[in-house]
Amino acid sequence: MSEYIVINNPSYEYDVLAILKSFYPEKNLKPMTPLNKLWVPGYEDGSVESFARLIVDEDERSARLFIGGKEISINGSIKKAFYQAVSEYAGRTLPWGNLTGIRPTKIAYNLIESGESSEYIRNYYRTEHFVSDEKIALSIDIAKREKAIIDELKGYSIYIGIPFCPSTCLYCSFTSYPIISYKKYVEDYLDCVIKELKWTAESFKGKALDSVYIGGGTPTTLEPAQLLRIINALKDNFDFSSIREFTVEAGRADSITEEKLKTLYDNGVTRISVNPQSFNQSTLDLIGRKATAEDTIRAYELARKTGFDNINMDVILGLPGETESDVQHTADVLCKLSPDSLTVHSLAIKRASSMSKWIEEKGISSIKNTDDTMQIMYKACREMDLKPYYLYRQKDSSGSFENVGYAREGKFGIYNILIMEEVQSIVAIGAGATSKRVSANEKGETIIERCENVKDVKLYMEQLDEMIERKEKLFDTL
Repeated sequence: MSEYIVINNPSYEYDVLAILKSFYPEKNLKPMTPLNKLWVPGYEDGSVESFARLIVDEDERSARLFIGGKEISINGSIKKAFYQAVSEYAGRTLPWGNLTGIRPTKIAYNLIESGESSEYIRNYYRTEHFVSDEKIALSIDIAKREKAIIDELKGYSIYIGIPFCPSTCLYCSFTSYPIISYKKYVEDYLDCVIKELKWTAESFKGKALDSVYIGGGTPTTLEPAQLLRIINALKDNFDFSSIREFTVEAGRADSITEEKLKTLYDNGVTRISVNPQSFNQSTLDLIGRKATAEDTIRAYELARKTGFDNINMDVILGLPGETESDVQHTADVLCKLSPDSLTVHSLAIKRASSMSKWIEEKGISSIKNTDDTMQIMYKACREMDLKPYYLYRQKDSSGSFENVGYAREGKFGIYNILIMEEVQSIVAIGAGATSKRVSANEKGETIIERCENVKDVKLYMEQLDEMIERKEKLFDTL
């Protein structure tokens, strides 16, 4: 059942909804603003039942919050005061305070770039956003590490999307299609990818290529010869002498074979991901991971045997039914395997995923992520000598926590950092991929522009020339 949040000024919709959902994740909260089709004049006066109402005055210097039968006056910065009022009403704070964007470390990164001290940055997070000391320290630590890596980069990066998977996991909202149904389209799809690569090579001639990331989907659903087609197209068209990192998401163990790993390793791929998400078999069965926990361990060991010395693993905290002891079991297995990097995700419940429907049927009480479960995984990272190097948050994440990438010194994922800090142009190739141009205006301010390829595989192939035209316009004067 939906509970409405009435907001008379639509410019506050995103922040108000994000903050309230963070405090009350168990509620199905929906905004009602003058831009919303559900809006009816008079709703703001309390004539219609709602979970909360925020009535912002015309000068936007004050507001009234109605929640739980209380009226609370708000003065000054609406977002800051709204967070404080809800925090007081709820009787607790949020670890990230009133920050609602996905890139909280970007604040620290930009302030470091401007020459501000760590003390200034800490005070800014506290006073402007009410962030906890623990999250402030994490943000500054990561931003410093990111800056040291970014300062050494001079060019651009390439992302290639392979939108095929063995099956679709319960939590997934990414562009992916079952490989068994799309096998007949794969070669034609790769023809289109290679055409985009050739356009990129010609358009960026003379510019240094820093990193290449092949993601998905699950790239290793491709056959070895198909993987080799992409790698050969890259090497035939680009100067790899400047490459700092070449990543392929091997991802799921049910797509990994010795021949595929050998193809990647022998042809210069420097970093791969073998992602368990959890090492609890009942969880894997529930979320639709066809490979068993033992399959993932075998795939990891096979990658080590092949020669890979930079292997990433992903885990998700807050998966349905998982308890602290389940998370501890996953952490214990990880410590035995000792990957070179680990990305710790907080489950984000996306409307486009099957998880959203599952929660409607089962209830949100089975989705639990707490500070204790996060600490279990962070402790494991310390034991493996993995340091935090990038961080992001997602809307509707379980527990309003963060996703953090950890890695050993020298194994930090460069492409991951670039995606988060948005300091470099990225040419994205394939269905559903989003290219990003990063440039500066006359005042030296950073300008970020994007263009998207269509998500549907068949439409992408039919409209490929249009996709390339979009990129031509985006990168015209770069």
